[in-house]
Amino acid sequence: MRRAFFLKDLPLASRIELSAFLESVEKRAFKQAVWSLRDDEAALDAVQDAMLKLSVRYAERPADEYPMLFQRILQNVILDAHRRLKVRRFWVSPLSVLKGSDDDADDPLETIADERQEAESETPHGRFEQRHVLALIEREIERLPARQREAFLMRYWEEMNIAETAEAMGCSEGSVKTHCSRATQTLAAALRAKGVVL
Repeated sequence: MRRAFFLKDLPLASRIELSAFLESVEKRAFKQAVWSLRDDEAALDAVQDAMLKLSVRYAERPADEYPMLFQRILQNVILDAHRRLKVRRFWVSPLSVLKGSDDDADDPLETIADERQEAESETPHGRFEQRHVLALIEREIERLPARQREAFLMRYWEEMNIAETAEAMGCSEGSVKTHCSRATQTLAAALRAKGVVL
């Protein structure tokens, strides 16, 4: 039977690496969970559960394995949360899951502006336009099918390569490419239809 590792059992360097990793991914992971679960409390629970599982089960692993392991754990936790929510909605209440808030000040999607747009984005009109476009992108990401959204976020937001994404999603590299291709085509078409050209 595999022995559970706890932070106190790890050498100081490993504890620091694990803590730094968890701190670096918490906001992105929360946003990812909110997009999928559409409920802030469920998303927070999912992220905390994923962090705890990584810390307990894989803390002794090399730090360069944390991103892939954490993404796989997070996706499994989100899938479990979806299953629980589905059962709860069926048996307990017909109310739909509440949509999460979009006012995260440190949203990583805000980094899409390139250097040419930075000067313009400093004006009130530029900031308004940027917030508007980012809100549109977030809404369209929410509408993607779950597997396309997972692949898209891992590849382009978490910057995982195709092999890492395939391993985290438990599918083939070809499936990752297909999901990403469909997701980007869907997003581009949806944004074009709203008059947004990136």
